[in-house]
Amino acid sequence: MWSIGELAEQAGVTVKTVRFYSDRGLLPEAGRSGGGHRRYGPDAIDRLRLIRSLRTLDLPVPEVSRVLDREDALEDVIAGQLRELGSQLTVLRWREAALQLLQDCSPEERADRLRLIGGMTTPPSTAALARFWRRWLPPRLPAQVAAAVVDQAVPQPPDDPTPAQVLAFARLHAFVSRPCRADERSQPEAHRATKGYRPAVLYEGLVEAFALAEVPMRAQRSPHDGEALDCFVAAYARSLGARDTADFRRRLSGLLAADPRIDRYWQLVAELKGPSEPTPGAAHDWLCAALDAQAA
Repeated sequence: MWSIGELAEQAGVTVKTVRFYSDRGLLPEAGRSGGGHRRYGPDAIDRLRLIRSLRTLDLPVPEVSRVLDREDALEDVIAGQLRELGSQLTVLRWREAALQLLQDCSPEERADRLRLIGGMTTPPSTAALARFWRRWLPPRLPAQVAAAVVDQAVPQPPDDPTPAQVLAFARLHAFVSRPCRADERSQPEAHRATKGYRPAVLYEGLVEAFALAEVPMRAQRSPHDGEALDCFVAAYARSLGARDTADFRRRLSGLLAADPRIDRYWQLVAELKGPSEPTPGAAHDWLCAALDAQAA
């Protein structure tokens, strides 16, 4: 049987530390002496060393208690701590990149960049971007289709951003958060509701067409006929109840005009992701160029 002082000496800790763990139920007493002093059994030294090892990993006392009570809890606790640590590191990396961005700019630019950075959380949330797309998409679009479009359109912030990526995301966040001007169209002409128009069919097809277009784009091939273009045109034809004919393709080519607001969105996304990662906006432009060439 160990006294509290003997146990502390053997473990290389203070009496106060032993008493702290005992009072919180991590280190049970084996009994008390005649004078009421704590006594610990022979397994107390190993248990105390295990507690110290877990606390060295910065595990909170409740998590230490879980590990001591259940042998199988250690793996879950470690995984949880790694996730939390990863989140903390991401916050620090974004903060470091933001500070570097402010340090490297001119005094004239600093106020504007500070305003942009202050408008978002660290690390940033994509909620404003998702809201932007859900407002832009046609109403009553099936939830599954809307989710697929939003998932493809909303870029995820990198865990280890460069200062340029911080600036790009801050500009993107500010862009989607501002109110729409009265002269800004909510939908391209080819996407607007007409009799028999089925937007769910269109957007479901566009998600597939953009994914197909990424393959030749990554290979740096110029816009051309093929499976991606056929899928792109078929999405519009089916959504409008039309047949995919040469005449339809010529008319569709004239309808798919540039949309300055969405084009600006994709420009900022491209700055965030880098030139090697095709965006759905770039895929749309590639497919429109292929359609225009074919129509010509």
